[in-house]
Amino acid sequence: MAAVTRPERAPEDLGLSRPNAARVYDYYLGGAHNFEVDRELARAAMRHMPQLPQVMQAERGFLHRAVRFIVNDGIEQILDIGCGISMTGNVHEVAHAINPSVRVACVDRDPIAVANSRQMLAGKGSTTVIQADLREPDAILGNARVRQLIDLDKPLGVVIVGVLHFISDREDLAGILGVLRNAMASGSYLVMTHGSHDGQPAQTRPMQELYQQRDTPIWFRSLRQIADLFRGFSVVDPGIVWLPQWRPDSPCDIDEHPERLSRYAAVFRRD
Repeated sequence: MAAVTRPERAPEDLGLSRPNAARVYDYYLGGAHNFEVDRELARAAMRHMPQLPQVMQAERGFLHRAVRFIVNDGIEQILDIGCGISMTGNVHEVAHAINPSVRVACVDRDPIAVANSRQMLAGKGSTTVIQADLREPDAILGNARVRQLIDLDKPLGVVIVGVLHFISDREDLAGILGVLRNAMASGSYLVMTHGSHDGQPAQTRPMQELYQQRDTPIWFRSLRQIADLFRGFSVVDPGIVWLPQWRPDSPCDIDEHPERLSRYAAVFRRD
């Protein structure tokens, strides 16, 4: 599929002088909403880690299973932080296939992702899209559009997939997650993924260095470091595991080396 030059209704300031995580992710998944600056980084990263497209496909698969799990457990409102560029199988589609009344507030910092999502979701009263950054959780939680859909006094599903490793310890990721946790009512869930060197350090460390050089820094963390970020939550079985290991649709979906995907997944519950 040919890549676009500019999406309809996108802001003038697209930040095309440097790669953007949402657009690079879109390229890995075979999408069309990316630019040469994004494709160049993705191709360079794949020279270190050729399985990156498979990592992103596995992450989408986990996202679908996790959203089905929380909706089937009664969650009727979802805050999708880092929603990315809309494509088939996004959070709202997975949720609405089970319960059409689920309300979904989508959040992303990238103007292209926001413009694209607003265009795709136009006329859907059960969804909204805002431009905001996970680094400012109070601004997300207090946003008027979000509050029109999301009742923080009731159980909530917070989805943060493919985002956390873009925030450094210096930016106080634990504190950011603490703000979200404290705002979540009992019975809420948090769905997350996080990159790690635990699986394939010979591939992931050069890739991390590349992202740092291209002004799109990532910080991979160990299993223990990831677990420490979620104190105050209870982890849902099977715990923090490699992407394919989280409640697979079939045992055949897990090969002999799930660690080669170098990304952990988990669902946490706010008791």
